[in-house]
Amino acid sequence: MSKRVLITDFFNNQGAAKNLKKKKVTAKSEPVVVKKSPSSKENTDVKKETTKEKAKVEIETEKVEPVKEEVGVEEVVEQAKPTSNYSDLCKQYNFNKLDWLKSLTPEQRELLQLEINTLHISWLAPLHKELTKPYFLKLKQFLKSQSGKTIFPPANQIYSWSHYTPLPDIKCLILGQDPYHNFNQAHGLAFSVLEPTRPPPSLVNIYKTLAIDFPQFKTPDYKAGGGGNLSQWAKRGVLLLNACLSVEAHKANSHANQGWEMFTEQVIKVAIDHHIKQNQGFVIMAWGSPAQKRVIKYNQQLSRHPDEFLVLKTVHPSPLSAHRGFFDSKVFKNCNEWLDKHNLQRIDWGLVEGNIVV
Repeated sequence: MSKRVLITDFFNNQGAAKNLKKKKVTAKSEPVVVKKSPSSKENTDVKKETTKEKAKVEIETEKVEPVKEEVGVEEVVEQAKPTSNYSDLCKQYNFNKLDWLKSLTPEQRELLQLEINTLHISWLAPLHKELTKPYFLKLKQFLKSQSGKTIFPPANQIYSWSHYTPLPDIKCLILGQDPYHNFNQAHGLAFSVLEPTRPPPSLVNIYKTLAIDFPQFKTPDYKAGGGGNLSQWAKRGVLLLNACLSVEAHKANSHANQGWEMFTEQVIKVAIDHHIKQNQGFVIMAWGSPAQKRVIKYNQQLSRHPDEFLVLKTVHPSPLSAHRGFFDSKVFKNCNEWLDKHNLQRIDWGLVEGNIVV
């Protein structure tokens, strides 16, 4: 599998690229000056040193590609070209990004810049028609009207789930509801929080259940802060998807019923359909009634392929309900046993370095 480029890396490279660019110019503008005629050995040493310095600068410069803040259609395509790993997938969905971009109106291109720039190609290919539907464009208009407010997660992390877990890599889907609405929490993955934020109560209960399922599980030391980032799970094939993908600061469910739910339901449908075609299903964890109601909508798809999907329903890990069965649900253990039975690699649920939990 090719190295995955994360959306956080995609944006953080901008500053690094500018610095490296300056470094490269400096290296070229300061040639080696020899005041006296050097011996052949000295001359060779000087050439070697100069060559090393130039090579070093050029190699470092090639590590990053600057992303322009204002880009045209062609430039967007250059920045987000699908790798060879996803070219077949694009063909499967009859998707050509350049042709699609050319088909958009100027207004659509403006509203969909975030999706064009940051939705992973493996998800953009099957979802591109969804983005131009009236409900989604209305959602984008709503988000545009909220531009003066503090919104979580930051815009460039709304679709981070699509980069951490590309469509073909899903082994398990865990459904969440609303992003966390305080600072330094939400970053595009359900139940996950950024460092050094401590795990919220629901995540603490998730850890407790993992320790019951797998006694070797080491709970991250979050007493001093941190320990709630689940990006390692996402990289291993756990799609951590919220029903809503954005929220206003300190106002839970403030972006509910604006269109996100329709979009993420389509995300789930695409995931199920794609894996049915590949004859390789995955586990769906539906915690709490809202998540379970969402899964019911796919009963027809799932019932036709009972051996290819496992749906694990239980109460939500919230402190208000976890004591009613979540701790004894065995969801993580049952997930790995099902994957193993279907000749799929088990998920490593470990979060502490060196702690492998399968």
